[in-house]
Amino acid sequence: EEHVEESGGGSVQAGGSLRLSCVASRYHYFSTAWFRQAPGKEREGLATIDRDSKTRYADSVKGRFTISKDKSANTVYLQIDNLEPEDTAMYYCATGAFGLPLKSIAYTSWGKGTQVTVSS
Repeated sequence: EEHVEESGGGSVQAGGSLRLSCVASRYHYFSTAWFRQAPGKEREGLATIDRDSKTRYADSVKGRFTISKDKSANTVYLQIDNLEPEDTAMYYCATGAFGLPLKSIAYTSWGKGTQVTVSS
């Protein structure tokens, strides 16, 4: 299991943007995804990117969320635009999967999360 670390969360007003970062040392061998979990809700898969930079998004975030990666920095990003209060959650990065799954069970290595809070 490798080390995964997220950053970039914070408190923003609705309509704003954030870019979350995920550093994972061997992410380029696997697919890497972003998930979120709000209090009292199940963990939700948001977006994933595979070793060839193919991407897949949950229907609920298409058009506002963009996943990308910087191979030189071993970093996967999640750009979130037009933030809504409903986006308030802990955001997690996970790696270790193959293909483009959005189920948490497919991923073997997880970070501790970064909090995103959106106020109206």
